[in-house]
Formats: sequence, C-alpha cells, structure tokens
Amino acid sequence: MRACRICGRDRLRVAGVIGVCADCIRSADNTLMREIEEVHARHRSAFHLPPRPPRHPEGKQCLVCHNRCSIPPGGTGYCGVRRNLGGRICGGTAAAAPVSWYHDPLPTNCVADWVCAGGTGAGYPRWAYRAGPEHGYANLAVFYESCTFDCLFCQNWHYRERTTRGRTRSAEDLAAAVDRRTACICYFGGDPTAQLPHALAAARIARRRNPGRPLRICWETNGAMHPSLLDRMMGVSLESGGCVKFDLKAFDRRLHIALCQADNRQTLENFRRAAGRIAERPEPPPLVASTLLVRDYVDDREVAAIARFIADLDPEIPYALLAFHGDFLMSDLPPTSREQAERCLAAAREAGLRRVRLGNAHLLTNGGTS
Repeated sequence: MRACRICGRDRLRVAGVIGVCADCIRSADNTLMREIEEVHARHRSAFHLPPRPPRHPEGKQCLVCHNRCSIPPGGTGYCGVRRNLGGRICGGTAAAAPVSWYHDPLPTNCVADWVCAGGTGAGYPRWAYRAGPEHGYANLAVFYESCTFDCLFCQNWHYRERTTRGRTRSAEDLAAAVDRRTACICYFGGDPTAQLPHALAAARIARRRNPGRPLRICWETNGAMHPSLLDRMMGVSLESGGCVKFDLKAFDRRLHIALCQADNRQTLENFRRAAGRIAERPEPPPLVASTLLVRDYVDDREVAAIARFIADLDPEIPYALLAFHGDFLMSDLPPTSREQAERCLAAAREAGLRRVRLGNAHLLTNGGTS
C-alpha cells in the first residue's frame, strides 16, 4: 500500500492522484487544499473543461447550479455545456442538449429499485403497473453528458469525451422515445443538473402525451442545483410517482471538496428542502439517498455523519450504500472491502435510519484495512 505523503501512515489506502489519506484531508490546511485543487484543474484541461468555475467580470451569470459561473463571452461554464453566446446562456436547454438514452427492462439496477414503484410495485395501481416488480415494462434511462462536480472517482467519466463532439438532441426528441412499455424516465449522467431546463421540458412533453397511465419521473443527482429547480424536480416526481435520488458523496466539507472539487453545502441544503415535501406523498418514497463507499475515503465516519443528517430529517428516508470499484483517476484503489461495508451499514443503522441497504455487493472484497 502507498503511504500518505502528509502523515506517512500506510494503514489506509491512498489514491495516487492526490497521495493523501482521508484523515489528513479532513484536517487539511489551505495549502493542501490548493494543491488538490490544482490536481483537478490539471486533469480537467485534458477534456477541454474550465479548470474552475469562471468568474469573468464581463461574463453572463448562470444560476442553474451552485457554481454560479460568470461565463465570459464565447466561453463555457464549469459543466462544459452552458455557454455564453451573444450575452445569452445556451446549452442544456429544451432546444438542444448533449444527451443519450436507452430502454432498460424493469426491474433494473436503480439506486431506488428496492423501494420504488418499478422495483416493488409500491403505490399500485396509481403509480405502478403491477403489485410487484414491473416485469415486461422498461425504464427510459437518460444520460446527460455533463456534470457540475469533478469527482476523481467518477464511475461514468467517459461522457467527458463525448461532450466535445457537438451531438445534441431536443426535448421533443427525448419525449418521443417514450413508448407504451415505458413506465418511468430516469435522468442521470454525468448529472442532469446542468441541463435541467431540457430534462424538465422533456418530462412535461412526455407526460402530456401519455395521460391516464403511470409514467414516473426520477432523477439521480449530486443535488447542487438552484433551489427553484429542485422544487420543480420534486414537483414532477411527486405528481408522477417518481423520486429524486441524491448522491451524498461525503459529509466532511474538505473531503467533499478534495474528492469532487465542490462544496457540499448546496447539496445538503437542497436535501433538507426536499425532505420537507415527503409528507405530500410518503409512498412510494419521493426522496432517496445513496453514498458510494470509496475505498478508505468514504468510510464509516462519513456515513455516520450523513446518516445522522438524514435521520434528523426523517428516519424513514431510504439510504443505499453502494460498493465502489476503482475508476477514472482513482483506478488504483481496490473495491470496497467487506469490512468497510459492514462498518458503514452498522453506522447508518446506529444513526437511526430504518431503511438501509447495500448495493453492488458483488463488488466487495474480503481484504480489510489494518
């Protein structure tokens, strides 16, 4: 194992891209945080993405997400999609977005499949076609090729290579992909945040064209969008029987910034805001949380803090812990160990959450930490 370049310990796995363990990041000074910021900036340049959210004095401000980019004339926002063309923000709108989609037979490997209508029949007959798993139906899986974070461990990083090709589709095109076997639409990526105007327009068109039958609208997101857009997302999910799935990547602010080059304050505030609407339709659950157990970085300490935060809002909010496999710039890390997963599960339950599960258990390894 590689030793941490700050404390010198090799008790925990250390990713080569940053060379620092989780404990040292949590207690990092500003110098170390700037060094890690430069790591993100350097690797983003390989994909022709802005190294940091632009703050141009003559730029046009984009308010879609927490980055609040001030995009220079002719320039691009941090997400790589939102652009300032003639003083107008373009990209990710109803007219055009870099996006792809496919039909995924239900039940599918969804973060919420263990509690949602498609995986369990929850809410039948209003929200589901069957009293159990919706065999014979499909989820329209919609992949947005952009993100407002920069996660070093991204499991779907290849979208970065596609966003530069200029292939876009309209919200009308996407809505037209809904057929009679489509029971739900799930927006993911990347992340749908930067292109929410497109996603919301497509959802509106699709639901208008398919009245009188279940067509659930769901989202998998980092949760850092403008609160007004979150309200619209929650609204369409509540009305359709769908859910908003927040990927809560870490709780410690410095660790979150180091891993994702993003502050998590907007995400946590938005999660709190969404939780305030659960009473409008408790079942099937409209809000679901998940956390990827990045080996020896997102540990039981992080999970315990996240779980306490969730439980204080509502202990019935479902929380999925997902086993990790090394990818993108953290490909040198091994998968989540069984020991780490078991500690995290126990921490989430001890925090008071009543609906906790482990996903992707097949990825777990038996090698623990010393």
